[in-house]
Amino acid sequence: MDNRNTIIAIIVSLAILLGWEVFFSPKAPPAPPADAPIAAGQTPPATPGSVPAPDSGAPPVAAPATTTSLVADAATTDKRIVIKTANVLGSLSLTGSRFDDITLVDYRETLDAQSPAIELLAPSNAPKPYYSEWGWVTGDTGVTVPGPATVWTSANPDAALTETTPIVLTWDNGQGLVFTRTIRADREYLFTIEQTIQNNSDKPVTLYPYTLVARFDEQAKSGLGMSFAGPLGVFERTLKEIKYADLKKKGRETLTSVGAWIGFSDQYWLTAVSFDPALKISGSYNYADAAGRDRFQTDLRADPITVAVGESKTVKGYMFAGAKELKLLDDYSVDPGFPRFDLAIDFGWYYFLTKPFFLALRWLHGILGNFGLAIIAFSTCVRLLMFPIANRQYKMMNNMKRVQPEMKRLQERHASDKTKMNQELMELYKREKVNPLGGCLPILIQIPVFYALYKVLSVTIEMRHAPFYGWIHNLSAADPTSILNLFGLLPYSIPTFLSFVSIGAWPIIMGVTMFLQQKLSPAPADPMQGRILMFMPIIITFVLAPYAAGLVIYWAWSNTLGILQQWVLLKRSQAAEVKTTP
Repeated sequence: MDNRNTIIAIIVSLAILLGWEVFFSPKAPPAPPADAPIAAGQTPPATPGSVPAPDSGAPPVAAPATTTSLVADAATTDKRIVIKTANVLGSLSLTGSRFDDITLVDYRETLDAQSPAIELLAPSNAPKPYYSEWGWVTGDTGVTVPGPATVWTSANPDAALTETTPIVLTWDNGQGLVFTRTIRADREYLFTIEQTIQNNSDKPVTLYPYTLVARFDEQAKSGLGMSFAGPLGVFERTLKEIKYADLKKKGRETLTSVGAWIGFSDQYWLTAVSFDPALKISGSYNYADAAGRDRFQTDLRADPITVAVGESKTVKGYMFAGAKELKLLDDYSVDPGFPRFDLAIDFGWYYFLTKPFFLALRWLHGILGNFGLAIIAFSTCVRLLMFPIANRQYKMMNNMKRVQPEMKRLQERHASDKTKMNQELMELYKREKVNPLGGCLPILIQIPVFYALYKVLSVTIEMRHAPFYGWIHNLSAADPTSILNLFGLLPYSIPTFLSFVSIGAWPIIMGVTMFLQQKLSPAPADPMQGRILMFMPIIITFVLAPYAAGLVIYWAWSNTLGILQQWVLLKRSQAAEVKTTP
């Protein structure tokens, strides 16, 4: 009974992991054809009805710029302001003052130090346009406001935007309104945009400030679908995510809130915009077919600003474009006030476990200097916390083994009367103080721990490319070695069609430790159950081989501690039996 329940618990845990991947994880969409990028100088068409009047109640949906934009390393006639901070390189176009060229200098595409840095934002003539715009919209058709094609004037055209040097851009609409944008950058990934209107006309004006983030084409998923990628935001302190496919069906979805942020998330990167958290905001998620290409947009519009004659008013906004580092997101939640900004990291349903787990791993990493060692230390702490339960489990398994003969006699005696048999079994359990489900508890407790740890390894950028020792250079990726070439000793690579049997060294270590732990457990009374259990280490080794190496190391070390734990309990049990033997 106890081993059958153990088998069921293991199968349930595997079903949860595999079922999630098969049925719930979003499938990666096909990449756009490589031979059909937007040509240099060609701009994607505007979204139909690009800027609705404010009295329509809809947030603005701004059109892409109608001028040529710049790919970071391409020659262009477009005037730009260089962006250079400790963590970001790029440029800002004076046409539309659009953020469309951001590179994250501290992160590479691969483990190779010479691989390209992560290019986050790209202009409208790049293969995959991705940019942010800021501006004003008005219901008065007689008032001209700056738009995507507006050419701004820099107070110091030769100055670069740095964490110590802001830039100031101005534009005069020729009708008495002077628009000023002061843009500041911190040393991380936050840009502050102050938009000021000076009304020198002969009548008051009412304008709506807006900001948007737009990107073309669905983005491929990664991390076995464990991390959300797509449009997301927080409104009324509640996370709102929309999958690309769902937004294509809906076309548009709107929300309102006091204080909000919105943007696009990838597995490790985020671009998000927000206004002053005290402002009332209307936000929307939008999709449009732009000449055969998918155009996705998230935008915010604040309540109207009325500027009297001779008066000036300023609205402050923020743009985050960078890596989803948890400490940084938590800091920005406080100042400047992105509400619940840590939700940009997809900690999932087990948020109450995954975030504390990561904080514990980060703390251990600060002490030990290696995330692999932090995982081992974390596994040790989990085992120590579970020792009383494991001790009780081991005693329960021995008790179950002791009453197996009596259980078998009751089952044979009452084979034709199931009700009577169950009553007799319950009496037996009560008399002998046996809980048939006691053996399952530690495994059932491990399931959320196991899942939460895998989630942490999949969604936190701190784990990305985090090395261990030996051949593990990335704890968030699978063990790169293979038994098929003797773990790299034989000079040939593994064909793709054999990848499902290409088991690495750490999965094999994990399987061996699981087998040894099983051998120390009391053998089941039913030989068939014993034979089934013998195959479980093999099955789990194949199942977990493609998963993150950090997860496999966790399980292998946990099994090793389990072996030591069961050996101690076995010695105690044998000593107790000697004392009670006449």
